[in-house]
Amino acid sequence: MNVSPQLRTAGAYVLISAAWIWFSGQLLGDLVHDPQRIVLYQIFKAWLFVLGTGALLYWMIGRTVRRLADANRRLLESHEQALRVLVQAMDVRHKETSDHSERVVRMAAGLAQLAGLEGDALRDIKFGALLHDIGKLALPDAILIKPGKLDDAETQVMRTHPRIGHDMLQRVEFLRGASVVPYSHHERWDGSGYPQGLKGDAIPLAARIFSVVDVWDALSFPRVYKPAWPEAEVLHYLRDAAGSQLDPALVQLFLDHYPALKALALNPTN
Repeated sequence: MNVSPQLRTAGAYVLISAAWIWFSGQLLGDLVHDPQRIVLYQIFKAWLFVLGTGALLYWMIGRTVRRLADANRRLLESHEQALRVLVQAMDVRHKETSDHSERVVRMAAGLAQLAGLEGDALRDIKFGALLHDIGKLALPDAILIKPGKLDDAETQVMRTHPRIGHDMLQRVEFLRGASVVPYSHHERWDGSGYPQGLKGDAIPLAARIFSVVDVWDALSFPRVYKPAWPEAEVLHYLRDAAGSQLDPALVQLFLDHYPALKALALNPTN
């Protein structure tokens, strides 16, 4: 029979408390016969009971919380593994370069840590980076893998994927915080991006961080519509895009730590 953690904790507390009350009362009745002294000892026994059961509850609740946290961690890891399989299938469908999604996750997380993100904010950017193009699942292959330039109508369809991705992630509670990355990573620092036309610091930090990484990756590796750029040209483009397309402070942070971030992106063991 499965017993809930709260029932198990409460049951153990009641049993231990009942045993203490019974046996300590019996012992006190056998050892002390002076009515005045027995009152004093009863008060002392009561304080011992409060302190002892308080410590017991602290230990039992702490153990349960640790077990629940471990179960939650394992559940989150299983969710992440399932999402990675989905994203790998997306990369194949979109004809992305090998390890594209895993690469940008590692680099985005590294840049986010340099920018001071931690805890839930760091977790959200990892999931957001992993699922940044999830909205493209709703787009036709004729647009997604078209080898040439998109026409105006196709471009308008392509530009719907951030909102679609945002709406998809909003339906999953643990991914809601991550939804800002797929929604806003095509915004531009100067306000000329899409879908909302956000400008400067109005663009969520997680999206600004990912945008730097996404541009580096898009230029550094071949796509169906272009070959890979030489590294020097990629870094030159990032410098030029600072203050127009990209957050200048984050571009500088990226460039200042570029060797380490590049190694992080290209080597999963780092």
